[in-house]
Amino acid sequence: MKLIYDVLIVGSGVSGLYCALNLNPSLNILVISKEDISNNNTYLAQGGISTAKGKEDISVFIEDTLRAGQYKNKLESVEILANESIDNIESMVNYGLNLDKINGEVAFTKEGAHSVNRIVYSKDTTGKAVFETLIEEANKRKNITLYEYTCLTDIITTNGKCIGGIVIKDQQEIIICSKVVVLATGGIGGLFKNSTNQRHLTGDGLAIALKHNIKVKDINYIQIHPTAFYEENSESRKLLISESVRGEGGKLLNKHGERFVDELLPRDIVSKAIFKQMKKDNREYVYLDVTHLEDKYLKNRFSFIYEQCLIRGTDITKDYIKVAPAQHYFMGGIEVDLDSKTSMDNLYAVGEISCTGVHGANRLASNSLLEGLVFSKRASNHINENIDNIDISHINYNEFKIDLLNLSNKDIVLNEIKSIRGDLKDELLAN
Repeated sequence: MKLIYDVLIVGSGVSGLYCALNLNPSLNILVISKEDISNNNTYLAQGGISTAKGKEDISVFIEDTLRAGQYKNKLESVEILANESIDNIESMVNYGLNLDKINGEVAFTKEGAHSVNRIVYSKDTTGKAVFETLIEEANKRKNITLYEYTCLTDIITTNGKCIGGIVIKDQQEIIICSKVVVLATGGIGGLFKNSTNQRHLTGDGLAIALKHNIKVKDINYIQIHPTAFYEENSESRKLLISESVRGEGGKLLNKHGERFVDELLPRDIVSKAIFKQMKKDNREYVYLDVTHLEDKYLKNRFSFIYEQCLIRGTDITKDYIKVAPAQHYFMGGIEVDLDSKTSMDNLYAVGEISCTGVHGANRLASNSLLEGLVFSKRASNHINENIDNIDISHINYNEFKIDLLNLSNKDIVLNEIKSIRGDLKDELLAN
């Protein structure tokens, strides 16, 4: 079976959907999702979206991002992130995103390594609000088609250019002919036993890039989040206890009920401190305490976390929360330029699978949704300007067949990571 589209977007998270919405309405677009359309990491995001609070905050925002990233960030990317943050937040609000307000004004919260309160949010389910806003808008667009339970097995290339993809849907092989492919396939959390990510996110886009010798960058930069809810003998996705909980006053305690770290240091530093304390306490967790905060406030501000912890037997208004670090985010990925172009013509990568260089070695809290917005819009703008120059009408797609891999996508990525990250022991990775 063969289908023809102008643009194939692989992934239905913030970067995939926002990219689709910013493409010219005259373009015929297919967005595919490996699982249910809402089964993505965007939907899980709790804390919020970073944004410069005004021109005077841009330089501070840039410095905070660089400092958190250990100054291994790509400066141009960070400058773009900060300078284009306000306009993209406004675009989301215009689409209907409902942000929390105080006295009629948009509220800002603070998370680790931020100098000021600059994170906008929708209670503690910001990602859900972002996804629902985008999918509602996408469903209004007649030029956007959405396919669920559709897995990209490979891209189609000729003469160093990407001209489509091969997917499996309903156990049927489908060739997608397209002028442009945008990979928005998400991260690699499904490779880890302990991760806050959706389990089906196993680095498919990265594996395809490795197979086709497309440039990748910094795949050793894997972020561990300090505070995931600790559940004994569970290999399911870990419940994230948002950094905003610590931003609003949550304290990390050892087994004696004593603080042992500044909770708002960068994530890598806090994670290391927790691992050290766990070893010292001879326990697989530490405590996060918010019992000193008002019950009504906790239930309103962190309604999702409150309800999910309660299901797991913890009342956060009365009980300490058992937490432990877990894999959370992939700062490396497919190397892209400032317009999200990969090293292969007609192929773009956006969101967590891409490496814009904006995060450096450690992502600043709540910069993920913002990166997804800013750089997917830049991809759309570049596609809009150049797609009319791409002609695939002369290509005989009947010549292309699936090149079955001896190794699965998962194995390709695992082997590559293990070869680079000697400190990531086998027991940390999924079987």
